[in-house]
This record gives sequence, C-alpha cells and structure tokens, in this order.
Amino acid sequence: MFVAVPLCLAYAVGAVLGWGNHTLALAMGDFGLAVAAAAAGVSCLARATQLRGSTGLSWALLGASACMVSVGNAIWGWYEVILGRDVPSPGPADWFFLLFAPPAITGLLLVAQRPKGLASWSCLVLDGWLIAGSLFTLGWSTALARAADGDPADVLAIALTLAYPVMDILLVSMVLGLRFRPDGGDRVALNFALVALAVTVVSDALWTTPGVHGGYRSGGLLDAGWFAGSVLLALAPWMGDARPARPGADPGGHRTFSILSALTPYIAAAVCTAGVLGDAVAGRQPDPVVLFAGGSVLVVLVVRQGITLVDNVFMAQELAVKESHFRSLVQGSSDVIMIAAADGVLQYVSHAVRRVYGFEPEELVGTRLELLIHPDDVAHVRSDLRRFLDEAGRPAMTRIECRVRSADGAWLHTESAVNRYGDGIILNSRDVTDRVRLQAQLEHDAFHDRLTDLPNRALFEDRIQHALAQRRGVTPTVAVLFLDLDGFKAVNDAGGHAVGDELLVQAARRLEHAVRAGDTVARFGGDEFAALLVGDASSEAIREIAERLLTTLSAPYRINGQDLRVAASIGIAYSTPGIGPAELMRNADLAMYRAKSRGKGRVEVYAPQMHVDAVRRVEHAARQRRALHEKRLAVYYQPVVELGTGHVCDVEATLQRREDRDVPAGAAELLRMAAGTEEPMPSLGRWVLEEVADQVSRWRAAGHDVGASVSLPAGQLTGPDFVEVVDAVLRRSALPPPSLALEITEDARSEGADALMDTILALKRLGVRLSVADFGTGHSSLEYLRRMPIDMLKIDRSFVAEIGSCPHSTALTSTIVRLGLDIGLTLVAAGIDTPDQAALLREMGCQRGQGRLYAGPLDQESVLRALAHGRLGEGFEHADEPAPRTADPLRNGLADAPPRGRIPLDLGANGTGDKNTPTGCNPSEDSANGSPPTPNDPTDRPPAVPLQRPPV
Repeated sequence: MFVAVPLCLAYAVGAVLGWGNHTLALAMGDFGLAVAAAAAGVSCLARATQLRGSTGLSWALLGASACMVSVGNAIWGWYEVILGRDVPSPGPADWFFLLFAPPAITGLLLVAQRPKGLASWSCLVLDGWLIAGSLFTLGWSTALARAADGDPADVLAIALTLAYPVMDILLVSMVLGLRFRPDGGDRVALNFALVALAVTVVSDALWTTPGVHGGYRSGGLLDAGWFAGSVLLALAPWMGDARPARPGADPGGHRTFSILSALTPYIAAAVCTAGVLGDAVAGRQPDPVVLFAGGSVLVVLVVRQGITLVDNVFMAQELAVKESHFRSLVQGSSDVIMIAAADGVLQYVSHAVRRVYGFEPEELVGTRLELLIHPDDVAHVRSDLRRFLDEAGRPAMTRIECRVRSADGAWLHTESAVNRYGDGIILNSRDVTDRVRLQAQLEHDAFHDRLTDLPNRALFEDRIQHALAQRRGVTPTVAVLFLDLDGFKAVNDAGGHAVGDELLVQAARRLEHAVRAGDTVARFGGDEFAALLVGDASSEAIREIAERLLTTLSAPYRINGQDLRVAASIGIAYSTPGIGPAELMRNADLAMYRAKSRGKGRVEVYAPQMHVDAVRRVEHAARQRRALHEKRLAVYYQPVVELGTGHVCDVEATLQRREDRDVPAGAAELLRMAAGTEEPMPSLGRWVLEEVADQVSRWRAAGHDVGASVSLPAGQLTGPDFVEVVDAVLRRSALPPPSLALEITEDARSEGADALMDTILALKRLGVRLSVADFGTGHSSLEYLRRMPIDMLKIDRSFVAEIGSCPHSTALTSTIVRLGLDIGLTLVAAGIDTPDQAALLREMGCQRGQGRLYAGPLDQESVLRALAHGRLGEGFEHADEPAPRTADPLRNGLADAPPRGRIPLDLGANGTGDKNTPTGCNPSEDSANGSPPTPNDPTDRPPAVPLQRPPV
C-alpha cells in the first residue's frame, strides 16, 4: 500500500497534466495500462500456485481476467502508438476487453458462500435479478437507449456497445449480491480484489457514458481509474494470509460487508423504483424497456419478501427448538456454566450452580468472579486469564484449577475450561474435590504404611537423602536405626493376624512417642521398623535413644485383655562422608542381624567387618547352592561311640560336597539353602532321609547293630506331611524306627510350640527316637525337657571344650549329666577332642560321645571298616590315608581332619565343629520305654536281627 498510493497519485497527476506531450500520453494510456494489468495477472497467478482448492482456482481466474485486460490495452497501443491509426471498433481489442468479465465472475462464484436450501437459492436468484434489473433499468435510461438508437445497419457495433455495460452490470451484481464464506481463506485479500474490480467497473461505466465516451482520449484521467484498479488487484493476493479463520472469529469489515450485501438488493430496487417514478412525475414518455424492467424488479421484490417472511417463520421455529435443546443441555449439565464480562462481572450462571455450589443463579449474576475464588488462588487465576486473553496465538481454550467457595462456606476444588466470548469469557466448571482428595490419598499411601500410617521405605530413603544433603560438610552425623521385633511370629501365629496387626500398631505409636521431635520412624513391612535420628546428639546419646526404644518395645502389650510380650533387636549405623541412603540402610540392617545372631533383645552398632562377613556368607551360600544345583553332595557319617568301650553304636549323618574344599556346612543349613534353588526343599530332605535309611539298613543287614541320627531344619520338621514322609522312608528301606533318631535343634524349638509338639507326638507314635541338640545354649531347653517325650540329650561342645580347664564349665557339665540321668535320658557329649575330656565325661556318668578324638565324618567304606573293627581304638586307620607314624594310630588316624579331598560339613545351624549334630545309640526295650541303659550292659546293644516296627 505504501507503493500503490504514490504510484496511483503520480499516474493521476500525469493524466491531468497530459504527460507533457501527445505521444507520451498515448503510450501511458495504452502500454502503461497494459503493464499494470499484466502485473496484476502475474501476481494473481503466482498466488494461485501457492494455494489449493477453490481459493487457488479463484485467484487463477482473476489473474486470467487481468491478463485479458493487459492484452486488450497492448492491442489498443499497437494501433495508436505504433501504427498511428485509430483503433478499429469493433476490433480485436474489444474482444479481449469483453473476456475480462467472465473469468472474474467465475472466480467470484468459486469463493462465494453457497446457499442452503431451496429458499436460499431462490433468494439468491431473485437478489441477482433485483440488482441486475435495477442497474439495467438505470443504465438503459441514462445511456443504453441512446446507444441502441444508432444506425440499425451497424448491428455489431450496437451489440458491442451494449455488451460492455451488461458485463459490468453482471460483475457489479456479483460483488454486491454474493455473500462470501466467512471461514474461507484470504478474506482480506478477496476484499481488496473486490475493491479493485469495483474501481474497474466504475471506470467502464463512465467510459460507456455517451458524454465521456465521445470525448475519451488515451492517457486521460479515466485511465487513472483503470490503472488504480489494476494496481489494487496486483496487491490484493498478498494482503493477509491463507490460514483458515477460526470458528466464531469476526475479522474487521466482514460483518459490515455482510450487512451491506443483505441490504443491496433492496437499495437497488428502491433506486430503480425511484427512477421510474421520477420519469413519470417529470411527464416524460415512458420507455417500454424501462417499464418492463422496472415492473419485473418490483414483482421480484414482492416475491422475494414473501419467501423471506416464510423462511423467517421456519427459521424462528427451528431456532426455538434449538434454543430449547440448548437450555435443556445447559440446565441438565452437571457442570456449572458461567459467562463473565471483561471486568469479571458474571452475566450468566447456569442452574447447575444450585446443585454444585449451593447458590441460586440469581445470587451470583452481577457479582464479581473473584469473590468466589479462594484468596490464595486469586493471583494465579488472574495471571492465567490475562495470559490467555493476551496470548498472540489466541488459543481457543485453556484450563484453570482453583478453589471456589460454596454456599455453606466450604472450599471446593474446581477445574474450569475457559473459552473466549466476545470481550469476556465462558467458564465450564466442575467440582473435582473428590478427585483431588483421592489423588492426595494415593500420594499419601504411596509413601506411608497403610497399617501404621508411618512412612514407608521410599519416603524414609528420601528423608535420609535430604538429611545427608543438609548435613554435608557439617560435623553432626545422621544415624539410622533398624528394629526387628523378636518373637512377633509366635504372637502372630498364636493370636492370628488381627492380634499381630494390633501389636504392630501399638509398637508404631510407642516408637513415635519415644523418638525426638524431628526424627522419623518408618515401617518397612512385617515386624521391621526403622528410625532416622538427625541432630547434634553424640553417639552415646544415640545409643541411649536406642536402648530406650528397646525398653519401650519390650514392655507388655495389652491386646484383647491379655498381656503379650515381644523383644527387639536394634542395629545402628552412622553416616560417613560420601555414603548414600541405600548403603546407610544396609549398614543398619547388618547391625540389626548381628544383634539377632548374638542372642536378640540387644543393640549393635555397625562395624565394617559386618559387611565383610556378610559378603563372605553370601559367597559361601552361593557355593553351597551351586553344589545343590549340580548335585555334588554326598552323605558322610561321624561315628558315635560308647565312652566306656569305644564301640561304635551310632552314626551322625552330615552332607558334604564331593570335590570342593570349603568351610563345612551342616545338613540343616544346606536344606535351608535349597529353598532358594530350583530343587524343592522337601525333595532334598527326603533324599537325605532315604540315603541314610538305605545305608543303615545295608549295614544292619551285614550284621552291624548301628543306628543313625539326622538333623533337619525347622521349616521341614514342622512342615506338612513330614511324619508321612518319615513313615514312607522307613517302610521303603525296612529300617526299624528306633534305629532312626531325629534332632530337635534350637531353630526348631523356636518355630512354634503347638506345631512342634504335634509333630513330636506323631513321631513317637511312629517309633523313631528324638534328641535335643545344643543343650545348654538355648533359652528354653529346660522347658522342652519338661514337655517333650525325648530320648537323648546332646551336650553342646562349648561345655565339653572347657572340661578340666574351667571349674565353672566342669561343674555345669556335671550338672547337665546328672539332670539327664535323673530323668532317664541317654547323654551324648559332642566335640570330644582329648583323652582327658573323655575320661572326665566317663567319670561324670555320660554314656556316649563323638569328636575328633575318635573320628571325623567318614565315607561309607571307612564306616564299614570301623564297624568291622568293633571299636575305635588301636589298629584302626582311615581308608583314604596311610596310617600315621605316631605311637597311637587310632587317635592320630581318625581324630585328624577328614579324608583328603573331603571337607566335613557340620549339621548344626551355626556350622562350627560338631555343634547341633544329633547322635544316639540303638536303644534296648528299656531305653525305648524311657530307662537309660547301662554303658557296659550287653542289653544296651540292639539285637542282631532287624527289629519289627511297633504299631503306630
């Protein structure tokens, strides 16, 4: 536009001044117009190549129309400027000028809004006739009638003269009568094109006027109108862009243009009527053409008005139905719909506000929206709305969440979809309070234990991370305590899960009250708790807190009218430079397990050696599992002898790897490890029982009166179908039940009294012997001696090791022996390593013993040689090793380490020496009935023939 206006003004000034000479005026009037029209054609065609569909084709047709004008002016200049002759009329230039209108009309039709329905099409046709008829009437009255009065012989000249105004009338009718699509692209550009065509049509109309036509000369002022039309058409394609308008958008000028298009037919009809009436009032002779055209315009106007009235009736009815539907939709919606002006005043509120917020719609209309919003949310709501209304891209919708006051004063969480509505906004709001509460609850549950409402592991670890970050570079350390309730499983099994849950809840409340303000207590699951202590407390103060927690948790719990007691094991770990939350928690966990392994009910502080020991245990367990998986296990047997004679009366079964030389592990430990492999634990346990029973049966069939003892883990001893498995193994091997002894270890005695007692009674009915291992080390040994019908008692090796060297241990061992003899049990001493120990035990009255003084674990061939020898004494050597060179071959041959290539595996849970290794002799009938046999009594030995199993 900055170039077009000066250019058009310069051309107009040049035309008024005559361009300085006649030749230049002709060139500017002919070739100047040709260049301007060519520029318009090229511009429209270039724009058409960038667009698709009807819009691109429309610009192509407008470009073709401008090209026709350019060729016509070029031909006109050829005659006037080049040849110096008058332009022939009609001539080639006229045909190109006439071809200007059809492409332009077609191009406008492509972008016009298509009518909908018969009434709209009828109104469009009638409007076109009103405009065209009115223009034709006016044109005929002013100029066309005189042109038609020319020489009748020159018919072509008359038709050509009439064709120019007719084409212009059609084009003006298109411009004024059509309504262009409001959602079409290039709307601004099309408006410019319409202005350009209007300027061109006006110039054509002036040229056809006889007064102007008779005095027309090229380069005159009239050419300035055609030049301006071509320049505007050349600029039109690039005014605005081709992006589709958004629904509901109202670009500048479109509404005014639509109103003008609707009123144009009536204005044209009024002007036509006024012209006809004016001629009649002036007394001029009416022209039949004018009367016919004017009359048809009036008739069409009446018909058009009638169609409009009928269509309006139907539209009103349809609008009423749609309004009813809209009202029902709005009033029945569960969302609250509000319309607010630009200043925030509510102009409309739907009836849903009564149900959602408790207000009446009339109460809120006229009030400000901000009065309903929570004061803390007003600032961000105002900011979001301002950004939404001022955003350059003008998005159609945005969402805002805030709290809204209800009629009862409560604050409800709402989510609103906000849309533009004129200068204001429409809010579609819904109550999402339940969703917000549920989300908050889910977030709480994700970081808290559901039973105790304490923080869980994830939140606890996050708080450790935060504490470590806060304490970075500061002297005070962060302490983590791991707590585990001792004896909780027994309470849970006895009282049920409801009692166990109540105990955990009470324990959690005790922990919360026992720690300091600012400390964190968490539950990890089961009976495991943790505490995070942060502050300036010293290690001694933290130790005191841990002891206080220990005392608090050990106090009686009142549940269902009963007092229940549990203890606790606590591990403490302190932060060190560079340590992370996971490592700190691991250290506390290791310290807690050290506390449990040292007797429970105590506090332990983490030391680096604990981690080293844990890694060693993991590696050892992995090697044991590999041995289980690869089936590289074999059963070895450690002899149990009569202390008075050295006669082998029993063997203790122990598992060993066939090839590896490693730290020993007992059968019970290996069976527990098997639970972590693909080999089911019951299958391995049954294999051990079958292997031992088959081997002992073979020895007994060879004439050797010997029995065997096996130690099994607590989970298998009290597991389902265990008694049935033992019965099936005995039947399969034909082994007399008294020849098999099963040990009750400390871990079995802690599994649960009721289940263990039921299993023991069933085994006694079956006829097998029972032995209590580790006697003297467990807290409940005497209780089990009182309640359980056991046959044998094994004295722990820790007492035997100090006999003779420690008066206290010697007295305790003597007491244990007398106690066992008084209640009729067979005494077996484990871990006899020296002759002095054996002598002292014989003097005390202990009947049997085992240890390195006699032999370690032996393979089947070595045991058979020992049984054939009759007693473990002088002259017996190990099968896989040459006899030692010392004077006592028995002691040096069998009391040393086991055969080369085999490593003894202890059956005890602790894996040290003979601890927890059950032994026992084949009892006589008296021993089966509870009377201990005399060591030197021949009746102490079992008969040579297999014993019959007593009925269960």
